[in-house]
Amino acid sequence: MINFWQQKQGRFVKVQKEEIDSQSALWVDARNVSREETVLLQQEYQIEQEHILDILDPDELSRIEEGDSGYILTIVRVPVYDHSADTPYFTVPIGIITKGKAVITICWTDSEVIRDFGENRIRNVRLNDFPSFIVQILNRANLNFLRYLKEINRRSTSIQTEMRLEIENNEILQLLGLEKSLVYFATSLKSNSLLLQKMKSTKLIKFDEDDLDFVEGVSIDNRQAIEMADTYSNILFGVMDAFSSVTSNNLNVVMKKLAVINLVMMAPTLVTSFFGMNFKLPFENLAGYIPVIIATVICLVSVVISWFLLSINRNSVKERRYSRREKRKLRQERKRLLKQEKKLVF
Repeated sequence: MINFWQQKQGRFVKVQKEEIDSQSALWVDARNVSREETVLLQQEYQIEQEHILDILDPDELSRIEEGDSGYILTIVRVPVYDHSADTPYFTVPIGIITKGKAVITICWTDSEVIRDFGENRIRNVRLNDFPSFIVQILNRANLNFLRYLKEINRRSTSIQTEMRLEIENNEILQLLGLEKSLVYFATSLKSNSLLLQKMKSTKLIKFDEDDLDFVEGVSIDNRQAIEMADTYSNILFGVMDAFSSVTSNNLNVVMKKLAVINLVMMAPTLVTSFFGMNFKLPFENLAGYIPVIIATVICLVSVVISWFLLSINRNSVKERRYSRREKRKLRQERKRLLKQEKKLVF
């Protein structure tokens, strides 16, 4: 889908292709582009096919370079949230092409960063100042990175609380998805950081003094997001290792109990298997219920011995128990967080 935007009185207004004012700056917004639309952009604005393929590559890193036909290509990675995906938080590249009085943004999917510009949620945007417009996109991407990182931290905390009650495969897979999201975020943020450094030193884009101060502020936000992503990644890695150790320890405790029960029951099993049909039972000549009483006493002794052996290290394997009210409260808190995350769906 290709939309055309121009600024009127500081606000973006969608215009038809036939109504474009050739004297004003133009923003060509191409999101969820199809093959036919990419071919149309390539022919109309003389964009190299190699650059189109790079923009549509989900793994393309941030960079800036000049095209053969006189345009400047800047690729920026921005965060995206999709609650239905296995990895709900990931990043996508956005290609920003400046040529003449037009700036073209191309993305293979929808993006909240670009949508915020079209909905006029960002202040002090100057479309006629292309360097400032590119830095505004980077700044908005940093803000979304920080917001999504906080959402990831809240969601992982909620999952950890539920895992204290009972560890299930679904919760482990959710933590794994959040762990992958943090890795994607850290990689993309570091790529954007290198892009900002190159933009300040390259001659392809000329910044004035105000723009340079803005770039420095965006760089500071970028470094803060990188530190947050690294911190949350280290915490989540430690949590995954801790729950793995807990699961292994619980398995060892269960195996120890089964081994004790097996050893205690081995003696009665040996005796009963020894006296088969070809042997006379030792208590068959006793009168009344004496054989039954003796067998019952032996069984009780076995039970007492089992209970004693299993309760030796009882204090070392105590588990935290929650009341039904506390469990219900935790589940309600988890549902509330999930509802907040669904509001981020595009």
